[in-house]
Amino acid sequence: MARQQSSEVRSDGTAAADDGCCSGVEHPLSGREVELDVDALAALGNETRYEALRLVAATEGGTCGCEIEPALDVSQGAVSQALSRLRDAGLVTRRKEGRWRYYDATERAARLLDVLDETRPTDRGEGGERP
Repeated sequence: MARQQSSEVRSDGTAAADDGCCSGVEHPLSGREVELDVDALAALGNETRYEALRLVAATEGGTCGCEIEPALDVSQGAVSQALSRLRDAGLVTRRKEGRWRYYDATERAARLLDVLDETRPTDRGEGGERP
């Protein structure tokens, strides 16, 4: 049985053939929203940055940058770079108190970490499975 093609007009005014397959898919995000999400996920894609965020998120009232270096056994420069990248991605905030800098996880960071915790596969194969 042959499929009937119909035309629909896209939001940009061009015609799109609807042949029942490969007619295109779209997501609801703007280019800027995609950019923000990719930046946040890329910031988490490095072990030092990820663990630094975990430490910051686990501390009430802020974490001093100087506390992260010994906790992760990395250089001060690595901590500084990691925290800067997390800050640029909107995952931590920074405040100065005298000569010290304190970092707090943003609400977005906390929610992303919660999603990771809730969907992490277990040794028994539960959670995080795809159909």
